[in-house]
Amino acid sequence: MKIIACVKQVPGTSEVEIDPVTGAMKRDTVAGKLNPYDLFSLETALSLAEQTNGTVRTLSMGPPQAAAALKETLWMGAESAVLLSDRKFGGADVAATSLALSYGIREMGDYDLILCGKQTTDGDTAQVGPELAEKLGIEHAANVTKVLDVTDHDITVEIDLDDAVEVLKMHLPCLLTVNKDANTPRLPSYVKKREMDGKEEIRVITFADIKNADENKLGLKGSPTQVERIFPPDKNKEKEMLRGDKEQLSGELYRILSERKFV
Repeated sequence: MKIIACVKQVPGTSEVEIDPVTGAMKRDTVAGKLNPYDLFSLETALSLAEQTNGTVRTLSMGPPQAAAALKETLWMGAESAVLLSDRKFGGADVAATSLALSYGIREMGDYDLILCGKQTTDGDTAQVGPELAEKLGIEHAANVTKVLDVTDHDITVEIDLDDAVEVLKMHLPCLLTVNKDANTPRLPSYVKKREMDGKEEIRVITFADIKNADENKLGLKGSPTQVERIFPPDKNKEKEMLRGDKEQLSGELYRILSERKFV
């Protein structure tokens, strides 16, 4: 089975800078980490590859430093990695991101299965995976919690619908977004990291490498969603200590909540 796992480097801190003009996050000014949700989809990919004697390739889009996240996937067991990196991809919303990823996947060649994390911790839209499947014209399922069976032609999965669990059988190739309850991700191999010792090969695909790509549909220029305003939430450090027995405390709490119209 030929598997492609899409991953993303996200900010490693909540202290990020926002471009005041474009509203886009300045990703080149903050330390990054591998998106936590992608760890569960990557573990699913590696486990399926072990079961089917298959291969796992990873794909990401971002600035040059996003290669660090791809190196981690190689230490975990991926066989190769591709980075989509170009200024023309920058500032992309969900639509432009999924289109760019679809270009990258077509450049990578044949595949049987594409796996994505349920969402990212910076955007939290949970829309890139399904939109990517639409761009590629393949079936998809979201919130996958378990792979029940896989053959040369189809895959059977269990998906979480919040109020129900559904079992779905899909034809290959298809795309799955994996929920955090699916598994326990493995750690990067220290042995693999030492063996590679900075020699990890990351294939970089730029806009110029993509055939028939429409620049007007990529990056900030091709994003129909525009950020109107973004700001950090106000921090309130005021506190009030209450003392007394349970009757006094409950009465005082009720008074405060009533004054502030919470009850």
